[in-house]
Amino acid sequence: MRSSWIDGKKGIIITGAIVGIIAVCLVQFGNPLNMGLCIACFIRDIAGAVGLHRASPVQYIRPEIIGIVLGAFFMSIVRKEFVARGGSSPFIRFILGFFVMIGALMFLGCPLRMILRLGGGDINAIFGLIGFIIGIVAGIFFLKRGFSLKRNYKLSQLEGYLFPIIMLGLLILLILRPTFIYFSESGPGSMHAFLYISLLAGIVVGAFAQRTRLCLVGGIRDLFLFRDTYLILGFLSIFISVTVTNMFFGTYKLSLLGQPIAHVDGLWNCLGMILVGWGSALLGGCPLRQLILSGEGNIDSVMDFLGMLMGAAFSHNFALAASPSGPTINGKIAVVIGLVIVAIIAYCNTEEISFFRKGEIDGDKTN
Repeated sequence: MRSSWIDGKKGIIITGAIVGIIAVCLVQFGNPLNMGLCIACFIRDIAGAVGLHRASPVQYIRPEIIGIVLGAFFMSIVRKEFVARGGSSPFIRFILGFFVMIGALMFLGCPLRMILRLGGGDINAIFGLIGFIIGIVAGIFFLKRGFSLKRNYKLSQLEGYLFPIIMLGLLILLILRPTFIYFSESGPGSMHAFLYISLLAGIVVGAFAQRTRLCLVGGIRDLFLFRDTYLILGFLSIFISVTVTNMFFGTYKLSLLGQPIAHVDGLWNCLGMILVGWGSALLGGCPLRQLILSGEGNIDSVMDFLGMLMGAAFSHNFALAASPSGPTINGKIAVVIGLVIVAIIAYCNTEEISFFRKGEIDGDKTN
C-alpha cells in the first residue's frame, strides 16, 4: 500500500511544526504569551469556569481543549480506530492525573508549554526540562521492571462517545455564556483568541496528533527505552517551529527574568516537572496524549483527565499553584507528597521489586 505524506518520520515532523506554529499564532490572536497551547493551564481555566475553583484570573472554557478532543475523535472515526475501552486501575490513574497537575502548576505549565517557553527564550524552562527528563527516567526504571496498571477491556461504544459529547456541552456553554459559568475579567483567563479560531486550532492539533501519535513523554521514553527517535522528532519540531515563529513575530526574548507567567525558582521548576514526567510516564503519555486517547474512546485516559481537572481545582482552592512571584509553601509540600505517592504507586505495581504482588501480571502495559 502506498504510504501517505503524513506517515513515518516526515509526518511527525510536520505535525510538530503545525502544533508549534499554531501555538505561537494563537498568542497573536489573543492567548497569553508563551501560552498559546497549554493543556494543564487550559484544564485549570475550565475547572474555574465551571466553579470548581474561584480564582478569578483563571476562569474560561478553553475551546482549544474541546477542539483537541473533537479533532482526535473525528480522526479516529475516519480511520476506524475509535474503540471504547477502559478498566485499567481507574482510581490509581485518577490519583496520578491529580499529581501530574500539581506538578504542572508548580512549574506553571504542562510539557507542551515547557517547549513553548523554551521556544520563547525562557531560560527557567530549562530547569523544567531537566526535571521532566529525570521524571521520565524514573518512570522508565519501573517500566523496565514490569510496572503495569493492568489491562483494559472493551466497553460499549456509548461510553466512548460520552466524553466528546461532554466537550460539545462545554462548547454550548461557552457560546451561550450562562450566568452560572465564570469568565475572567482580568488575568490569563481573560486573554484568549476568538472562540472559533481557538476551536479550529484545537481540532487541527487533535487530528494531527491522533494521526501521528504525538506524545512529549513518549518521545523521551522511547529514545531511552528503545532507541526509537520517531516521537522525539515531534518534540524537536515543536521547539524549532516555536522558536522560528516567535522570532518572526518579534516575541522571542532570551532571558531568565521578566518572562510571562513564569517564576525563577529553578529547584521547584525542576521538582514540579519531575512529578509531571514521572506520573505521565506511568500513565503512558503526556497530558496532550491523554486528551487524544480520550477522544479515541479510552476511558482510562478520561480518568486521567478527571484527575487533572480535580488537581487544578485543589491547586487553586488550597494555594498549591505557583505564581510569577514563586511557589507557595503549600505547593512545595504538595509536590513532595506527590513524589512520595507516585513512588509508592510505581513500587506497588511493579512485578520485579514489589512485595505486594504475586505471580505474573495479567494484561497489557500502560497505553
